[in-house]
Amino acid sequence: TVVYFQVTDPRAATYEIANYIQAVEQLTTTTLRNVVGGLNLEEALTSRDQINGQLRGVLDEATGRWGIRVSRVELKAIDPPHSIQDSMEKQMRAERDRRAAILTAEGTKQSAILTAEGQRQASILAAEGDAKAAILRADGEAQAIQKVFDAIHKGNPDQKLLAYQYLQTLPKLAEGSSNKLWIIPSEVGEALKGIGAALGGSNPDPRSGGGLFDEEPAKQPGS
Repeated sequence: TVVYFQVTDPRAATYEIANYIQAVEQLTTTTLRNVVGGLNLEEALTSRDQINGQLRGVLDEATGRWGIRVSRVELKAIDPPHSIQDSMEKQMRAERDRRAAILTAEGTKQSAILTAEGQRQASILAAEGDAKAAILRADGEAQAIQKVFDAIHKGNPDQKLLAYQYLQTLPKLAEGSSNKLWIIPSEVGEALKGIGAALGGSNPDPRSGGGLFDEEPAKQPGS
């Protein structure tokens, strides 16, 4: 420790103290121990300016009656024993490791949060896109059905045209694996028979035979 002081009252420095230089030195050592004793090792190593200020204040007040004014104090170095230095280094390494672990955990946490948020937003956007696509498909199908319905009614179709349209629809009805049974309304059947008669030039009356849906009489044995 370096102490800068000056004698402001030679008489007091001569008669109030036997050896003011030695007294300042001893007072500096004692005061330094008291100041550093109130700090932990890390604070003592990192708070040099604070220690210098406290030392100067205490020394200037104590040496004032000796005719001495302390103007500046500089703490050059603190050299603790090797055992304390080793303990301090271990403590510092442990503190660095702890802070590094905390930072790593925080980074992992933020990364997981951002990843989950991104996946959530992606799922929401995908669901919204699917919903909009389904709505558009449904609207398109509804418009197509409406147009077909309007066209059919504007054309004032007869039973034969409806039967033909039904025939066009049957393959689509049979596409499903569960569609094993076809139900043909009687009105459509009659219209289909009329179409067959018109195409084959035969009587459409089902009683006279020759229609599209007429069954061939079963052959009797021996006939």
